Amino acid sequence: MSPPPAVVIAAPSSGSGKTTVSTGLMAALARRGTRVAPFKVGPDYIDPGYHTLAAGRPGRNLDVVLQGPERIAPLARHGAGGADVAVVEGVMGLFDGRIPDGAGSTAQVAAALGAPVVLVVDVRGQSRSLAALLHGFRSFEDTVGVAGVILNRVGSERHAEVLRAAADEVGLPVLGAVPRRAELAVPSRHLGLITAAEHGVAATAAVDAMAELVAAHVDLDAVLALARPLPDGPAWDPAAEIAAAAGPGGGATGGAGPGGAAASSGGPGGAARPVVALAGGPAFGFGYAEHAELLRAAGAEVVALDPLRDPGLPERTAALVLPGGFPEEHVGALGENAPLRAAVARLAASGAPVHAECGGLLYLCRDLDGTPMCGVLDAAAAMSPRLTLGYREAVAVSGSPLFPAGSRTGAHEFHRCAVNPRAGAAPAWAWRGGEPEGFVQDGVHASFLHTHPAGVPDAVARFVAAAPVA
Repeated sequence: MSPPPAVVIAAPSSGSGKTTVSTGLMAALARRGTRVAPFKVGPDYIDPGYHTLAAGRPGRNLDVVLQGPERIAPLARHGAGGADVAVVEGVMGLFDGRIPDGAGSTAQVAAALGAPVVLVVDVRGQSRSLAALLHGFRSFEDTVGVAGVILNRVGSERHAEVLRAAADEVGLPVLGAVPRRAELAVPSRHLGLITAAEHGVAATAAVDAMAELVAAHVDLDAVLALARPLPDGPAWDPAAEIAAAAGPGGGATGGAGPGGAAASSGGPGGAARPVVALAGGPAFGFGYAEHAELLRAAGAEVVALDPLRDPGLPERTAALVLPGGFPEEHVGALGENAPLRAAVARLAASGAPVHAECGGLLYLCRDLDGTPMCGVLDAAAAMSPRLTLGYREAVAVSGSPLFPAGSRTGAHEFHRCAVNPRAGAAPAWAWRGGEPEGFVQDGVHASFLHTHPAGVPDAVARFVAAAPVA
């Protein structure tokens, strides 16, 4: 089957309204029967949650730094299987990416996909100057094709007429003129939007409002007409990635349990499969769809866990994944669930593999802002006024069930919290210009750094190989 066409929704800068337009476009198309595959450029976890609500299928990320440039098109083909169109929301401004080299920009992803770009422009305070802005973005890099513009936050019909004339001067079609609608604002907090899982019914209402707004003011058929097929080639395959990782030199062959001996992971051919508990829910919603797919491909039985509601770990749990999220917003309920905290502590003490990223790290600490947590790590976590943000080229300082010592990977850090002291365990990571960070303790690998499982399939293979089969 040929891959579907794709279109990228980008902007000159953050705050232009591309999330509202992208999410509204996905939802408006889906509501009229178009099968939409939603994507987000970069490591962001929050927008894909709204994309999932809008499109009715998992929102996925395309991140050159975390996944590798060679995986962008295959991952897009994988995520777009069976869809009529792929809609890709960009990140920041069109050409913004990792500092200082720009890697991971929306422009780089659009070029990898051969997809046209529709630029969402916040036109408040602009008239003919729009022509200069569009000319600059259209001509800056010849690998990127800006094919149309959606005017956002238009003040009046007269304002729209002037802006359309400006776009005509540079030969770009105006695909829509969206008026100012402050009531569409989605609640936010210290790290951005509140996740769709937390926002509940209100999140669905917000997506519905975005869909109505875009359907009323954007020419959906014109956007679809611009879309171009994704490049031909094989789709990303979790089973193939795991097989490659387990081959000569693959990380899976080096996976070891707490005693240093590799443990059998079982497999899909009728053999026993280790149970991996994968935390989620409102407090731990920062996960990628490919993670569960890779865990299953590596031979695990993946069972969902909601630490806000579940009183214990799933039966036969052999390993635990604690993704990022906002545990600080649910600290009271997490603290009150003492049976689960005790079960997590027992699992970690047994030497079972535990993978905790950012919010998961906070949950493993002794306490979070004074509220008792799992006590796996002899450290206290607290919210901080300082935002720590950026891509890291990280080196594993200590060997763990995920990463052998000395291995390198792209990672991302995004938090307003601190953990002290970082003592009593080996550090997990180091990178140029930063102090050693994170914890490796028995089978526990806990860190503020986020990796994308599709970029480190060997780590997933090692993790499952380290999980004992009950």
